Amino acid sequence: MNIYVGNLAYSVTKDDLKDAFSEFGEVSNVDIITDKYSGESKGFGFVEMANNSEAEKAIKELNDSEIKGRNIKVNQAKPREDRDRKSTRLNSSHIPLSRMPSSA
Repeated sequence: MNIYVGNLAYSVTKDDLKDAFSEFGEVSNVDIITDKYSGESKGFGFVEMANNSEAEKAIKELNDSEIKGRNIKVNQAKPREDRDRKSTRLNSSHIPLSRMPSSA
């Protein structure tokens, strides 16, 4: 099961999350989402656990618990919608080249 973990302190590491969730079962993967330019944490991440009952217990026990001074939010991750935000943003102000004034 893929688990969303939010409201993370920026100092929380993958090892911190793995240690917290490992108390409830085997953790297969941990990702902390970072800003692509600064590399700093965006304050949320995902933990993957193979066993659903262990994952559900971890969600129940860890939701609203404290890690590094912040109460984290933990729930089952929802699948991302298929969307291309970048192209949507570009298309909203896009002027086709055929309509651009010529510089000649």
